[in-house]
Amino acid sequence: MTPMMGIPGEMIRRHDRPGPRYTSYPTVPAWEGGFGEPEYREALRAVAARPEDTLSLYVHLPFCAHKCLYCGCNAVVTSRAEVVDAYLDRLERELDLVLEDLGRNRTVVQLHLGGGTPNYLNQAQRHRLINRLARDFRFADGAERSIELDPRLVDDDQICDLKALGFTRISLGVQDLDPTVQAAIGRMQPVELIQRVVWAVRDEGFDSLNLDLIYGLPRQSLAMFRHTLDLVLGLGPDRMALFGYAHVPGLRANQRLIREEELPMGETKFRLFELAVRTFEEGGYQWLGLDHFAKPGDELAIAAAERRLHRNFMGYTLRPADHLIGLGASSIGDLAHRFAGTDAKLGYYQRELDNGKLPITRGHRLSADDRRRRTAIMHLMCNLELPLDLPLDAGGTPRTHLAESLEGLAQHIEGGLITLEGDRYVVTPAGRYFLRNLCMELDAHLAKSREKAVFSRTV
Repeated sequence: MTPMMGIPGEMIRRHDRPGPRYTSYPTVPAWEGGFGEPEYREALRAVAARPEDTLSLYVHLPFCAHKCLYCGCNAVVTSRAEVVDAYLDRLERELDLVLEDLGRNRTVVQLHLGGGTPNYLNQAQRHRLINRLARDFRFADGAERSIELDPRLVDDDQICDLKALGFTRISLGVQDLDPTVQAAIGRMQPVELIQRVVWAVRDEGFDSLNLDLIYGLPRQSLAMFRHTLDLVLGLGPDRMALFGYAHVPGLRANQRLIREEELPMGETKFRLFELAVRTFEEGGYQWLGLDHFAKPGDELAIAAAERRLHRNFMGYTLRPADHLIGLGASSIGDLAHRFAGTDAKLGYYQRELDNGKLPITRGHRLSADDRRRRTAIMHLMCNLELPLDLPLDAGGTPRTHLAESLEGLAQHIEGGLITLEGDRYVVTPAGRYFLRNLCMELDAHLAKSREKAVFSRTV
């Protein structure tokens, strides 16, 4: 549960700093150089040597009809179906090259289509992609198949088609339901539209419906955001993800059109998140990890209660695979103790594939220390505790191998963020709001990452 009283302003200001979101460790800015196609193929062959290991697939579909002003994703605006067809040609070529080393008919327990706007694909394009994946992989019974949808592009036929293709979970990009905020971010979608899409998803019987929300957007106020939160509760999603807006106009040109004086910052932004947590918990939802909420009967909430929650590039999940294979421009794979990322530039991605090369331009081979710290950080992110004798990947425990970092965690006891209960550190209700700050104490790469990265703020 959350504190009955608000978090003190002094505590908020003390911990307001840039920091990673820890969907991976090491985080992308800390990855080593010199990782390309040869290293990726080596990783694929290592996975091939373990045929019993399971896979998750992430497919990046970067296309959008319009670029929203807040967007920080790798997105390409186009109105031409042939551009999407050409991308799918290259995606299939990438798959051919991957399968040369990975092999076919591997077991998949999770598929996620992200973007961009995955439902920008027309019906023929969707069927082409899913049928190709079904031909090359074996989807396990009960495999999760999820897709992100822009509600503005949804119709009943599309929802019906997604169900027929085997999708089990739908995630809608809602962001905010106030027309004033929507105008400021260039994404008009009235609540009546969202409501119709929610009803259509419910009518088709999908296993789970998630709504994505963003706090810290221009023109958001506590009163306006409370109205959005009440409307969202009325829609009754199974899950919600609440992300803080990361304003990085130096990296995202579209964000330069946002008026910075309209952005809630610092403590004001924090109070929006605090309000959302309180509102959702009062509405019967459970707060999971850093930024997810779920109904008590949802399988994600059950997994959290049973310490089965996991975190990866796709967020929190209860179906961890042994390896994550990324496909498409800007996608990231996590396999055989290595990270591998394709180039985000669509032109380069397509040219490399036309030349018979996998467009891998970044990656990292995890050291034994990386693997130990990743275990500790992800356990803290998912379970809000760190046992001193937790078995770590690559051997050892936090007590034996992370003693210096544990001293950093211990410094937060006096500040009220964490307690030492017997042989484990436990995040306090107040400390939960600063979970990223606590994980930063376990991050051995953070100083190097800060030299190269523009992280979002932890508050």
